[in-house]
Amino acid sequence: MPVTYEEFADSRLNALLRYAVMLTGDSDTAQDLVQETMLRVQLHWRRVTHSDSPDSYVRKILTNQFIESRRTSWWRRVLLRPDPDPVVAAPADHAAESAERDRVWSLLAILPRRQRAALVLRFYEDLPDQEIADILGCAVGTVRSSISRGLDALRAELAEVR
Repeated sequence: MPVTYEEFADSRLNALLRYAVMLTGDSDTAQDLVQETMLRVQLHWRRVTHSDSPDSYVRKILTNQFIESRRTSWWRRVLLRPDPDPVVAAPADHAAESAERDRVWSLLAILPRRQRAALVLRFYEDLPDQEIADILGCAVGTVRSSISRGLDALRAELAEVR
């Protein structure tokens, strides 16, 4: 029996929101991104259900929405201040965890959207290269290159802070 849109939304909404938060670094923007994505999913539900993997198809829609968004200027301007102490021990409380999360998001925010998406898909969603390539609509080599360049940029930024 095919899954209905409502069943799919109920089962995947939280995971999509977590993924969107990792992409955007902001829960409000992530909610907007997921809302726009789910609207598109509902409008094209038949196409989604006929795909090989509805979950991957929806993740691809969300990722494309993020990469192609025209409302990016404020995302690039509004960055949290980097942590003044670059060597941070394992967070012991909520405030420290929150500060570390903000630090990660501020580092990810320096990356181009495709690199950020590739890194989040690899290290947060734990997807293989082929699935990342399918979501981003590019070759596996491009995914590997994006991840490598993104990690190089993050290492360089961390070296500057130290």
